[in-house]
Amino acid sequence: MSTSTVTRSAVATLRPLQAGDRVGLVATSSQCKAELVDASVELLTRWGLVPVLGEHVLAKHPRADYLAGTDEQRASDLTAAWTDDSLAAVFCARGGYGSVRMIDYLDPAVLRSASPKLLIGSSDVTGVHEFWEQKLGLPTWFGPMLATDELLSDEANIRMLHDALFTKASGQVITAPDAVSLVGGEVTAPLTGGNMSLLAMTNGAKTQPAARAAGKIVLLEDVTESPYRLDGLVTSLLRSGYFDGAVGIALGTWKECGPPEEVRALMEELLVPLGLPLVWGLPFGHGPNVTTVPLGLRATLSADDHPRITVV
Repeated sequence: MSTSTVTRSAVATLRPLQAGDRVGLVATSSQCKAELVDASVELLTRWGLVPVLGEHVLAKHPRADYLAGTDEQRASDLTAAWTDDSLAAVFCARGGYGSVRMIDYLDPAVLRSASPKLLIGSSDVTGVHEFWEQKLGLPTWFGPMLATDELLSDEANIRMLHDALFTKASGQVITAPDAVSLVGGEVTAPLTGGNMSLLAMTNGAKTQPAARAAGKIVLLEDVTESPYRLDGLVTSLLRSGYFDGAVGIALGTWKECGPPEEVRALMEELLVPLGLPLVWGLPFGHGPNVTTVPLGLRATLSADDHPRITVV
C-alpha cells in the first residue's frame, strides 16, 4: 500500500501536545552530541513533557563519523518510538545526513499499525517526512530540531516550536515582513516538500511515486549550498518532473547559500516560468526566527501584497 494523500480521519486523530505527555527523541541522521541531547531533555522537561530517549540516540556508526549508528539502528529506534502508543510525539534529534540510507529499513505496515502522533524534524529529516506522507498518509511537522544549537541557542525558535506543537495547526499563519510574491495568485492545497537537497537526493528512487508534488503546494529551503549547487538541484527537480501538477511554491530560508539576491534571482529564473503562485522569503528552514510548518495539511498560499501561508 502506498498513499501520498493525508486523510481527514488521520488529521482528526492528532492533537496538540500537553503537559504530562511522553515524547520520543531519536537520531535518524547524523551523530548527536551528548551535551545537546542532555539540553534537549532539559527543554522538554521544562515544557512539562516526559522525554523517552531512543536506544541508539548517541550511537556512532562503526565506519562513518557522520552517521548516528547503523542504518538498522536508526530505523529500529524510529520504529520503536512510532509504535509506542504511550508516546504523543516523536522528535528527530538533528539532521545532517542519513535518513535516505535508513528509510528502506522501515516497514510501512508496522508503522501503520501504530496510533498516529506528531513527528517533528527538518533538514535531512525531509526524507522521513516524504516517507510518512507517501506510505502512511500522515502529516508531519517541519521545524527546528531539539539537539541542535540552532534551536537551543535561539529563544525565538524555542518559543515558536513550542507554540506550534502545543496549539492547533489550523489557523497558523506563516509570513514575514520582507516576504515577496514573485508570481501572484492564491491556491489551497496540501503542503509538501522541505529541504531541496533531500528532495533531489530521493529523485528517481524506485519507491517514489510519479509526480509526487501533484496537487500540492511545494515548500523549498536549503543550507550551505552555493548558488551553482542550488541551480543544479532545482534543475534536477524540474527535469525529473517533480513539479508536474504542483499548484504553488513557497521559498523559505537559504542560510549560508551565498548572497540572498543571487539566490532569489536564480529561483526567479528557474521557477517563475512554471506560472505557479510563487512566494520568496517565508520563515521556514534553517536559521533564526523560523516557523514550524505542518506538512501534509491543507493550507492557502496567498501570493499577493502580503505573502503568507495560512493552514486551513
